[in-house]
Amino acid sequence: MNHTLATVLLGRLQWHALPMVRAAEHPTINNLIAASVAAMVPLGAVLVMGLLTAKKAWRPLWRDWLTSLDHKKIGIMYIAISLVMMLRAVMEAFLIRLQQAFAMGNPGFLAPDHFGQLFTTHGTIMIFFMAMPLLTGLINYVMPLQIGARDVRFALLNAITLALTAAGAALVMVSLFIGDFSTGGWSGYPPFTESTFSPGPGVDYWIWAVTLSSIGSTLTGINIAVTIYKDRAPGMTWMRLPLFTWVSVCVAILMIFAMAPLTVATLMLALDRYCGFHFFTADSGGNLMNYANLFWMFGHPEVYILILPAFGVWSEVIPTFCGKTLYGYTALVIATMAIAVLSFTVWLHHFFTMGQTAALNAVFGIATMLIGIPTGVKVYDWLFTLYRGQIRFAAPMLFALLFLVTFVIGGLSGIILANPPVDFVVHNSLFLVAHFHNMLIPGFLFGMIAGVQFWFPKMFGFRLHEGLGRWSFVCWGIGFYLAFMPLYLMGLLGAMRRSVQWDGTDYAVELWVALAGALFLVAGLLLFIAQLWVGIKQRKGNLVPVGDPWDGRSLEWSIAAPPPAYNFAILPTVTGRDAFWQMKRDKTAYQPPERYEAISMPKNTWVAPATGAACLVLGFALVWHIWWLALLGFVLAWLPLVLSSFNLKTERLIPAAEVRRCHEVWLSQVAQASSIPRKLEMTGANQGLARSPP
Repeated sequence: MNHTLATVLLGRLQWHALPMVRAAEHPTINNLIAASVAAMVPLGAVLVMGLLTAKKAWRPLWRDWLTSLDHKKIGIMYIAISLVMMLRAVMEAFLIRLQQAFAMGNPGFLAPDHFGQLFTTHGTIMIFFMAMPLLTGLINYVMPLQIGARDVRFALLNAITLALTAAGAALVMVSLFIGDFSTGGWSGYPPFTESTFSPGPGVDYWIWAVTLSSIGSTLTGINIAVTIYKDRAPGMTWMRLPLFTWVSVCVAILMIFAMAPLTVATLMLALDRYCGFHFFTADSGGNLMNYANLFWMFGHPEVYILILPAFGVWSEVIPTFCGKTLYGYTALVIATMAIAVLSFTVWLHHFFTMGQTAALNAVFGIATMLIGIPTGVKVYDWLFTLYRGQIRFAAPMLFALLFLVTFVIGGLSGIILANPPVDFVVHNSLFLVAHFHNMLIPGFLFGMIAGVQFWFPKMFGFRLHEGLGRWSFVCWGIGFYLAFMPLYLMGLLGAMRRSVQWDGTDYAVELWVALAGALFLVAGLLLFIAQLWVGIKQRKGNLVPVGDPWDGRSLEWSIAAPPPAYNFAILPTVTGRDAFWQMKRDKTAYQPPERYEAISMPKNTWVAPATGAACLVLGFALVWHIWWLALLGFVLAWLPLVLSSFNLKTERLIPAAEVRRCHEVWLSQVAQASSIPRKLEMTGANQGLARSPP
């Protein structure tokens, strides 16, 4: 093919971009590993498509899921994306630990560039394509049910944000098979990520994947906030909101204001790389500190975007499995809002070492310490809720107890790092890595796992395998302490993060202990996946159609499991906090309404998946400089939205007779179910009708 024509058609995409080709040309251990992993992408895609074809599931997948505007299905799809991406990121973390454990006095089995890609993709995936979809999915599913709403306020926008997240995640996965990913870390600092030092496609993959994710998260924040402001059930005042909904509105506000600086930073970096703007090139009039400020104006609120939803989960799990009202509700609400506000005042502590004055460092150090106060209030309120409670040690509750101990350790190490002179000593060391993971694994991941286990019966109508959930908890707990506590010691001894190899064996014991911890963490993830798999296989013996398997307190437990598309046959009227608990105590739960009405719900649409597919094409074309395809992708990304604006029939009407029939079927299941005490809630006797409180 003519070289000019090939450049027009394919941009800078060449056969050499395929890891398999590079492995054939240079069959080193590193290239063979890269090729083997890359081959899993097309093989996995073929396997999934084969299974869908064999099960004749293409039409149901398209009709019932991909085109759905139901907030519950969108939430579940977010969680599914997150679990797939988490599996990859955890395996990458294991490879990092394996390389570091073996590379003492020798290069190990990974080339430095490959190692750099691993720690970049690990961080990028865990933050943007594991954590954000997981918390967004859980909020998407639970929050509208807790406030007595039928759906989120902007149902189509909700589906589009899912499509944008999926497109960004797909772009990261494509980089595994075509080309390379960035080696610039998950924060993408220039000048290393400028085209002078990173001319390949890796940084561009990072830019467009993160940009799609950040735009989607900004729009999600708007949707969540407006839904909570406008669509609460009658009587659901602000001080009657469940704590999970309170943290959801705070997270939404953080998303709206924190994701914008990230989007600006990535787009400015793209203009530097594509158009030579030199926003961050010091010798051409730019200032790389502008990037640091923009990124961390997003980066530290992002920490609380991740942690606050887990705080909401604990505020639901602990009272439920203690059989008590949450202690200090008002204090928890104020603490949540205080954390959200203070999170915008501490971003500079991420670069104490970059030359600002001692006075400015002191201001941000004090602000960082202050944020520990409302966090401590929350911990004490949860402890007081536990006090004299009738605790049931279900898997979600076990994760809550592990969190309380482990998160406090991470918080104390954060207070240490808030002191600028101390930070000068341990900055960029493994002490910082240990602190960061000490906050986010117990503070986020354990909370999200517990949340999925807690609300899974509501999502699908059956309980998960409790034994596998507890074994998963054991492996996660042991794995965390073994994998990250040695890093505190290594950091204090001078070990720097992102090190591909070590000169000697000074850290041998710590590295091998950390590797053993990584093995336990992988086992914990696999056991969690096994819990989901076995739960699905054994679902017939664990059905909870009535919908209240844990003796729940908020409105989501007052309806069938899984809920109907419209959530509530009649919108509930709330008379106090713990609305469903109040209904059970007043004997007004499970009462048929006086009359039924037709319900209008949004119709399924192809707009969101088409937009997501076009954004994936656009991102891929921009990475490889295929300009005709980029133009086509841009047009196709907007075309579905333009065409859908002419469609006036966006709602479907569910007749009152159908609503009545479905509701009466459920009420008959309630009447036939046996009320079970808490000691039987893990047995087949639990049909989702918990014994009412005395």
